[in-house]
Amino acid sequence: MSAALEMHGVSKTYLDGTDEVHALREVDLTVEPGRMVAVMGPSGSGKSTLLTIAGALETPTEGGVRIAGQTLAGMTRDDRARLRRRTIGYVFQDFNLLPGLTAAENVALPLELDGLAAGKARAAGLRVLDELGLADRASRFPDQLSGGERQRVAIARAVVGDRRLLLADEPTGALDSVNGEAVMRMILNACKGGVAAVVVTHDAQLASWADRVVFIRDGRLVDHTAPRPTPDTLLPR
Repeated sequence: MSAALEMHGVSKTYLDGTDEVHALREVDLTVEPGRMVAVMGPSGSGKSTLLTIAGALETPTEGGVRIAGQTLAGMTRDDRARLRRRTIGYVFQDFNLLPGLTAAENVALPLELDGLAAGKARAAGLRVLDELGLADRASRFPDQLSGGERQRVAIARAVVGDRRLLLADEPTGALDSVNGEAVMRMILNACKGGVAAVVVTHDAQLASWADRVVFIRDGRLVDHTAPRPTPDTLLPR
């Protein structure tokens, strides 16, 4: 099986007036199915840019990206959009749920946009919500849910369907420690099902749940480590 994510020599440069800003510099990163990689680094180090390029939301200035065996270079805008809908799940720090849709409708939306019949999309969404302990919240709107519940709905939306790659930007940043660990547990469970995950976090304890931790500074991956599993920080795989 091919890697879920491959980034080779990826650089990203922005123009700020007449100045060049090097957000990423020659990044190499490979994530295999079923594995979780945590990305750590100071503010402005390039973590968010890495995620947007890994998620086919931006194109690199240099280098190549492959997602689930598909090369992004040369893809049309429609092809990229289709790849994102079918293959990539996103978990954002601010949840990005649509306030006018119920929890079930938010989760089912990506499937409906990809052409699945509304009834089948809703059934798939309800199954994932049930797995996350949110069956009794399915008909509630985001403003009727707690922060932890909204984050679980966001994760359900990210993993519903046949997703291969899960990208999470500080998914526990707005949560207390109990809900934060619950979110990491859910991401880990998705990995057990074969999903690859890239998680940006500032919390070293939560990063220790990952199979590998990479550190980024000034746009470069400067170090990586495989944390030693402990009963307190990592569930049995």
